[in-house]
Amino acid sequence: MSDLIETRLVTLDAHLGSTSTDVIKYLAQQITQAGRAASAAELAEHALAREAKTATGVPGGIAIPHCRSAAVTVPTLAMARLGTPVDFGAKDGTADLVFFIAAPEGADKEHLKLLSKLARALVKKPFTAALRAARSNEEIVALVSEVLSDAPAAPAAPAAAAPAATARPKIVAVTACPTGIAHTYMAADSLAQAAEELGIDFAVETQGSSGSKPLDPALIAQADAVIFAVDVDVRDQSRFAGKPVIQVPVKRGVDEPEKLLKDALAAAKDPAARKVPAGNETASERSTDSASEGFGAGLKRALLTGVSYMIPFVAGGGLLIALGFLLGGYAITDVADQYLTENTLFNLPEAGLLAYLGAVAFKIGGLSMGFLVPALGGYIAYAYADRPGIAPGFTAGAVAGFMGAGFIGGIVGGVIAGLACRWINSWTVPRWLRGLMPVVIVPLLGSIIASGLMFLFLGGPIAQLTEALNGWLAGMSGTAAAILGLILGLMMAIDLGGPINKVAYSFAVAGLGAGSVAENPAPLMIMAAVMAAGMVPPLAMALATAVSPKLFTGAERENGKAAWLLGAAFISEGAIPFAAADPLRVIPASMVGAGITGSLIMSFQAISQAPHGGIFVFFAMDNTWPMFLLATLIGTLVSAALVIVLKKFVRRAPVGAVDPAKVAA
Repeated sequence: MSDLIETRLVTLDAHLGSTSTDVIKYLAQQITQAGRAASAAELAEHALAREAKTATGVPGGIAIPHCRSAAVTVPTLAMARLGTPVDFGAKDGTADLVFFIAAPEGADKEHLKLLSKLARALVKKPFTAALRAARSNEEIVALVSEVLSDAPAAPAAPAAAAPAATARPKIVAVTACPTGIAHTYMAADSLAQAAEELGIDFAVETQGSSGSKPLDPALIAQADAVIFAVDVDVRDQSRFAGKPVIQVPVKRGVDEPEKLLKDALAAAKDPAARKVPAGNETASERSTDSASEGFGAGLKRALLTGVSYMIPFVAGGGLLIALGFLLGGYAITDVADQYLTENTLFNLPEAGLLAYLGAVAFKIGGLSMGFLVPALGGYIAYAYADRPGIAPGFTAGAVAGFMGAGFIGGIVGGVIAGLACRWINSWTVPRWLRGLMPVVIVPLLGSIIASGLMFLFLGGPIAQLTEALNGWLAGMSGTAAAILGLILGLMMAIDLGGPINKVAYSFAVAGLGAGSVAENPAPLMIMAAVMAAGMVPPLAMALATAVSPKLFTGAERENGKAAWLLGAAFISEGAIPFAAADPLRVIPASMVGAGITGSLIMSFQAISQAPHGGIFVFFAMDNTWPMFLLATLIGTLVSAALVIVLKKFVRRAPVGAVDPAKVAA
């Protein structure tokens, strides 16, 4: 790795300007003049954009500006020892040692390897002292090349004998989002990369849709602190009991991983820091301080938890129902029960094998969808009261379904069950009774309170409200329907899989049970509007990267290829990498196209009897699937065109930056 830096890339004791922008522009020019980059302006622009996201100053008078850029032709490290120190955003003051890491696009591993090696070396005082004492460019190159090589650096040798108190800190984390498709893994990757840069031993457990591999108990035991970057409750949280904890929404794990790690390190040294409670505490007590979490925040967390656990029932069940329609036709709704009670695989109905298999798929899907409201209520209660709340919440949800209170009743019943169980679990009881509390007393009394209130007082009014809402939706047409589609489309694109997106999706799914092609198509139209609008952002980003690839980084172009399939399958999170890198241009463009698509779906009266699957469940759209595709295509074209225009003519400029085109002047 000795070719990463050379003498002409080193500047000693020079005044390079009064701002970090000046220094970065100078170093970009040096790299370009050395033949390692094609454009100083482009390289400087990318480095300044990266600087605008997170300051690269670190304690000890060090700065490590860095970026990946298509302008870079050779992985490069440029260094300046400043005669006049400059502020790079470090909390302890200005920096006099500046290392600019420039990596080609696609060189992610090389980039991160450089960062981690250099960062580890720069926290060692003997190495930084040697850099400040060096008298020539050649001496700087030798020192840096040594620490970047596989052999241990000479100045760092004393660290091997350092006492145990100076060992690298150890942090563990859990990341989880409501759907477990994208944010979960993005937060995990961001935290892992930031931990490497900060010199922290780090391990993360992703509680996502592809399964969760629990952290090694030995790692948890050794950890100084734990980070929960989650929008839902952490599974088996009692494993972390007693550890200092930082808990934040999962998006902060994507946006500011360095700060979370530093907060965790601070918590590890603070005897008064919040700690993960023991396993006999309620879910609410374990997941957040009850004193600091207001009712609204607790309700939001509980709803997201309920939706997170409900979605697998909906997605799997809905796709099976759609498969039943494909195999047995739409008439399968009338004959499925008859086929399954009177026929077998060896005694097929007159309609044949496909009709029988369609009946099987339709019935399994219908039974799965039948858990929608009970699961929602059960896991809302779980969010408040942990496992003792599940049975009362499921029961209250089942009561809501029985009384026709539907989705709203499931939410109300789940909240009541969860709060009741949490209150009961807070009682001070004799030791001999404690063992019965979570398995008998809490579920029994919680079920009586929540389901009793639903039967005696709340179920009827909520059922009337639900019936009125369904009637209003069924009667919608023209402008009113188009406006509803517009609103739902905007909600689907504003946070790409986040809480607002999930509210719109849950609203659509909740109405599916009351929808029918002949008598009440409005809920099916709403489902189609939500699905089509959710497909637009990833499809638009895929199209934009194909039409104008120069406007996107190499990583974004690769993400664009995957976004075709993600968008077609109705996975809105396929647009998250683009929105995370450029939210002020990507999100507004996505919202416009998604809103138009939602409005068009309602105007075209397109329907979907499946809650998920995108274009792959066209057979669940009756004969309206051409209009579904047309509305999705129009929204995709609009969003793609807007994001291209915004990227071309609305440029991002970091604070303090000047026109990068003048860098080479």
